[in-house]
Amino acid sequence: MTETLFEALRLVVVVDYQLLAIVALSLRVSLSALAIGVLIGVPVGAAIAVQRFPGRGALIVVLNAMMGLPSVVVGVIVYLLLSRSGPFGEFGLLFSPAAMIFAQTLLVVPLIAAVSRQIVEDAWNDYAPELTLIGVRRWDAVVLLIADCRFSLSLAALAGLGRAMSEVGAVMIVGGNIDGFTRVMTTAIALETSKGNLALSIALGMVLICLILMLNALAYGLRCWALRRVG
Repeated sequence: MTETLFEALRLVVVVDYQLLAIVALSLRVSLSALAIGVLIGVPVGAAIAVQRFPGRGALIVVLNAMMGLPSVVVGVIVYLLLSRSGPFGEFGLLFSPAAMIFAQTLLVVPLIAAVSRQIVEDAWNDYAPELTLIGVRRWDAVVLLIADCRFSLSLAALAGLGRAMSEVGAVMIVGGNIDGFTRVMTTAIALETSKGNLALSIALGMVLICLILMLNALAYGLRCWALRRVG
């Protein structure tokens, strides 16, 4: 066990190109999914927070429930969409990084939208009287509140990134865990553990945990900075 831990540390400290390639692909897929998720989720969440329409309460309940959407379910849905018999099968995206980005985007959009809705709704409750008094339309208020809450909304983005990076089920289904092409940290950990290559799986686990800790530290720092800025 001690030898395995030392070997895992060596892989982390010394540049191991196999580990580096897996980490790089993981970041590329997760950051791409995050960028798309932010572009969709933040405006959707902000619009739901400000606008009033029939069925809004039911939509909020569904959106909150989708925050815990099982990744394997998303993986099966994306697999069916991208398979040869599916509506997007002609594009040949299955078992590619693009398919993994698609799956991770479907996972992070509800989370980012739900967190953004809560943040913007709290701000709207504070500013609604003033904005209504000066005649600001609700759609214009959505844009203003997104700009005003941008630092708090960064927490939603970091939560989405954490969700994407720790996901394994969906990317395993739609990516296929192909060595050198679609193998990311979480799928590599599962595979290497089953093969008995514990040193590489532990090394990847160390990197993944460090990245997640860095994300949480960044989120905490941004929140403290935003609170000091407001105060």
